[in-house]
Amino acid sequence: MFDYNGTLALDGKLLPGLAEELRQLAHQLEIHVITADTFGIARAQLEGLPVALTLTPLAHQAQAKQEFVQGLGAASTVAIGNGRNDRQMLQAAALGIALVQEEGACAATVAAADVVCTSVHAALALLRHPRRLIATLRS
Repeated sequence: MFDYNGTLALDGKLLPGLAEELRQLAHQLEIHVITADTFGIARAQLEGLPVALTLTPLAHQAQAKQEFVQGLGAASTVAIGNGRNDRQMLQAAALGIALVQEEGACAATVAAADVVCTSVHAALALLRHPRRLIATLRS
């Protein structure tokens, strides 16, 4: 499960190279994108990609994202985001990945994450190569 702006997109536009990565990942995982769509172009940017898009109202986004994770089954969900409204989503998911990219990240969201990555490409690589996650999360 992905947030959109600041995670998959910058200023509403899908980040370069992500379309193909999402297509590849869709062979392994069901991909959901949840967003309030600040720029109003998420649907167009994701058109033709194997993702399920859910638009949320501006009010109560954090709660809506958390409830969405729970509806998917938190124990088997990976949540990836960067904003304050993603904190609860990352906490609820079995694996929460915070991203610190060009838009930055909310410190509380980073603190709530299990893993922090510096790019969505790195986060996707962790999902494609789970042994990297094992190395990162072992204690």
